[in-house]
Amino acid sequence: MISVDNLAVEFGGQALFSDVSFTINENDKIALMGKNGAGKSTMMKIIAGEQKPSRGNVRFPKDAIIAYLPQHLLTEDNCTVFEEASKAFIHIFEMRDEMEQLNKELETRTDYESDSYMSIIEKVSDLGEKYYALEDINYDAEVEKALGGLGFKREDFNRQTSEFSGGYRMRIELVKILLQKPDLILLDEPTNHIDIESVIWLEDFLINKAKAVMVISHDKAFIDNITNRTIEVTMGKIYDYKANYTHYLQLREDRRTHQIKAYNEQQKFIADNMAFIERFKGTYSKTNQVNSRERMLEKLEIIEIDEIDTSALKLRFPPAQRSGDYPVTVKDLSKAYDEHVVFKHANMSISRGEKVSFVGRNGEGKSTMIKAIMGEIEVEGKCHLGHNVKVGYFAQNQASLLDENLTIFQTVDEVAEGDIRTQIKNILGRFMFKGDDIDKKVSVLSGGEKTRLAMVKLLLEPVNLLILDEPTNHLDLKSKDVLKEALLDFDGTLILVSHDRDFLQGLSQKVFEFKDQRVIEHFETIDDFLVRNRIENLKQIELKK
Repeated sequence: MISVDNLAVEFGGQALFSDVSFTINENDKIALMGKNGAGKSTMMKIIAGEQKPSRGNVRFPKDAIIAYLPQHLLTEDNCTVFEEASKAFIHIFEMRDEMEQLNKELETRTDYESDSYMSIIEKVSDLGEKYYALEDINYDAEVEKALGGLGFKREDFNRQTSEFSGGYRMRIELVKILLQKPDLILLDEPTNHIDIESVIWLEDFLINKAKAVMVISHDKAFIDNITNRTIEVTMGKIYDYKANYTHYLQLREDRRTHQIKAYNEQQKFIADNMAFIERFKGTYSKTNQVNSRERMLEKLEIIEIDEIDTSALKLRFPPAQRSGDYPVTVKDLSKAYDEHVVFKHANMSISRGEKVSFVGRNGEGKSTMIKAIMGEIEVEGKCHLGHNVKVGYFAQNQASLLDENLTIFQTVDEVAEGDIRTQIKNILGRFMFKGDDIDKKVSVLSGGEKTRLAMVKLLLEPVNLLILDEPTNHLDLKSKDVLKEALLDFDGTLILVSHDRDFLQGLSQKVFEFKDQRVIEHFETIDDFLVRNRIENLKQIELKK
C-alpha cells in the first residue's frame, strides 16, 4: 500500500492544493482527473519522487517499485530499440554481474578467516537469495512481446532509437516501464501518439497484468476501460470516487446538486440571522441573543460550490461553396520509400458530404495518403481533388509549424482578411485566449494552446473539405467534445485520422483501413469497425502469449 499524507504545494504564496491524503491499494486502477492547471501532473510527479511538495510526504514499502511515464521525455539516442527496452531488466543484469565478479574474487583469495572475506560471502549469499528467487523469465522474449504489442516490427528492433519520432521513443519508455512489473505505474497522457491497436494492447496489459495504476488521460474510452476509481483534484482539494470516469461524472453532478442546495439553505440561514441582528441591535432585552448570533456567524464555515470548468472551445465552421460530387478520388495509388512499400494499388472514392475515418497502425500509410491527397509527395497512380474543392488541412505537426517569434494576436492577424480582422479578439476569446493572453509569444505556449491556435488559423476561411490528422492530441476533454460537436454539424466532407476512439465514435459513416500495404474500404460506421476490431485484436493478443 502507498500512502499520500497531507500533501501541499504552494507557488508564490498561492496554494495549488493542500492537506491532500489518500492511499493507493495493490490493484487500484485510478483516473486522476481535474481541469487543466488543477495540479494533476504536479501530484503525479510528487508520487513519482520527481518533485518535492511544500508539505507532506508519500510513504511506500522499502522494496516497492514506482514507475513514471511523463508527458514529455528527454531521451538519449545511443543504442538500438531492443537494447533500450532491455534496460527494464538492468537491475537484474547488474545483480547477476556483481555476483559473478564477487565469485571470481573469492576464487583468487586465500584469507578465508578475514572479515573482508566473510563480508563478500555474506554479500554473495544475499544477492543469490534475491536473484534466484526471481521468476525464471526469458527476458529477450518478454522484450519482443512488449515491443510488438506497442507497434514495433521485428526489423525495428536493431534500429537506433534516434531514427524514431518522439511518439515512438515514448513507446520504448512505456515498454521499459511495463516490463519492470512495478507496484505502481504512473502514466501521464500515455495514449498520445499511440494507434488504436497499441492502445488496445496497453489496456489489456494494464487490466490483466499490472498491479496498481494511476493515469492522467484525455482519452475517455481508455480511462473508462481500465479504471475502477477516480480521484478528482479541484479547488485545492480532492474527491475520491470508487467509480470509473463515466460513473464519476454522474456522482460529481449529484455532489454539486447537493452542494448548491446546502449553500442556498445556508445563505438563507445567514440572511435570516443578519436580519435579526440588524433589527434588534441596540435593543437591551435582545443583547445576548444578538451577540450570540454574531459569534455564531463569525464561526460559521461557508459552504463552497465546486468550480465548473466553463472554459470551452467554441467552434463553428463557416459555410462554404458547394463542391463537386466527388471531392477526393484515388485510383491505383502506390507509394514506396526505397524498398519499403507503404501501400500499393489503393483505390478510394469519397462523396460530397461524407465523413470517413482512416484507421490502422502507425506506419501503415494513413498520413502518407493524406500527404498524397494534398499533393505534398510524389506517388504512382492518380489522386484527384474534385471541382470547386476548398481544403482545410490540419496536419499532425500543425502546431509545431507556428512561428514562435509571433504573438498569439499576430499569428491570427497575419492570415485574417477583410472584415474578420475586426473580430480577431472575439475569435481568440472563443478559443480560450483572453485578456493579456493574446500578447503572449507562441514560444511560451503549451502543446494544447498551440493546437488551439493552429485550429483558429484553419477556421478563418470557409472550406468544404476538412482533412484532420490527429487533431485532438493535447486537447482536453471539454475541447474535444466541442470540436466533435462542430464536426458533427459540419456540412462539408470530412477525412479524419485519430487514435481516440471516443472522439471517433459517431463521426464517420465509412472506414478506410490501412493494413499490410493495402487500403481496405469498410461500409460500416466507425463504431461497428471498432467493436469488430477490438475482438480481432484481442484474439491476436492471445495468440502472441
